[in-house]
Amino acid sequence: MSTSGDLIESFLGHLAHERRLSEQTLIAYRRDLERLNSWLSEAESLAIEKLDEQAVRQYLAWRHRRGASGKTLQRELSSLRSLYRWLLREGLAGSNPAVGVRAPKSPRRLPATLDADQLCSLLDHPSDDDLLTIRDQAMIELFYSSGLRLAELVSVNVGDIDMAEGELGVLGKGSKTRRVPVGIKAREAVQRWMLVRANLAAAGEPALFVSSRGTRINPRTVEVRVARWARQQGATRDLHPHLLRHSFATHLLESSGDLRAVQELLGHSDIGTTQIYTHLDFQHLAQVYDQAHPRARKKTPRSE
Repeated sequence: MSTSGDLIESFLGHLAHERRLSEQTLIAYRRDLERLNSWLSEAESLAIEKLDEQAVRQYLAWRHRRGASGKTLQRELSSLRSLYRWLLREGLAGSNPAVGVRAPKSPRRLPATLDADQLCSLLDHPSDDDLLTIRDQAMIELFYSSGLRLAELVSVNVGDIDMAEGELGVLGKGSKTRRVPVGIKAREAVQRWMLVRANLAAAGEPALFVSSRGTRINPRTVEVRVARWARQQGATRDLHPHLLRHSFATHLLESSGDLRAVQELLGHSDIGTTQIYTHLDFQHLAQVYDQAHPRARKKTPRSE
């Protein structure tokens, strides 16, 4: 007879082999489900495949009392719903107890961005001829040029980029593919990297960006190298891949106002995810308004 732990392992196998989710996503699913299973074993003595809505609500309340944010609880609910969709498909459950449950809302934090002039000044900074520096410059230009996620950049192969057309084929979340434009500056940086890539890449390695060992670069290495590059250029704040993606989206939306286009370029399945950038744009407009409108600011009271 299968235990709850066995069912979780089988479900993770389904996510890995049928849905082909990324390793990081699988780690998140495992963490969420094993935490719930541990709580059930200790507090409820209930198998994870035999939950009802009340048990789900009790678990969320327990997690919330211990400081879990609404965003975290939403993700954990999503993991549980996905598990039960699979259990229903396999005939191992009669209903999905998480469908009618909603997590508490958290205040929505706006993503940080870099000013366009500040970012372009950093990117235009002369770089040396060190192989890794040339590679790093190409990665950073491609992040900002095409709004890539970290996992998307790491997965890019040499054959995915069309230099002549200025296009890149991207494998996004849920194994969804999309094509994104590659700007002239990014193309120049990638071409410069391609001229020296063979000095690092192992024979037959398809990855566009490789590590000093010659194999596909690790996501953590990309994060470290991006931060290091920024410090060397004299950046006054930390730089990381998602900051470049947020900056790409914000600058594009400010210039075009085309939310649907930005949604497509970012690979968002839900336009609601993209709409956060309209709040960023409004913040900029509000700041301009406050600085420029003659009746926007409070006047300092005159002394009698």
